[in-house]
Amino acid sequence: MKNKAPLSPSLRIENTVYISGQVGINSQTSKLSNDSYENEVKQMMENIKIQLNNNDGGFDNLVSVIAYLKSMKDYEAFNTIYSTYFKDKFPTRTCIAVLDLPLGASVEISGIAHIPQRK
Repeated sequence: MKNKAPLSPSLRIENTVYISGQVGINSQTSKLSNDSYENEVKQMMENIKIQLNNNDGGFDNLVSVIAYLKSMKDYEAFNTIYSTYFKDKFPTRTCIAVLDLPLGASVEISGIAHIPQRK
């Protein structure tokens, strides 16, 4: 999927990777995976995973994230799904309720990862 917004999906500066806000867009269909909240969150997390993988990292490299939810009523469901992507430690996190998100998404997440460069 070609990025139409004026941003980089992720940007690496030495060992730090900044990941732009990701929503649950399926790269195969270019459509929001919003048939269920669960599927939208899973797709969003898979999009974060793609950005981490593109920079030779994984979820264990995330050090900080900001999650934007259209409704805090989804907080528990979000946490249930989100927590399955981490093994031993969680990154720091801020969770904010917002009025609206791009493309009609229910949730968006951005992150910062520390990924040592390969030698």
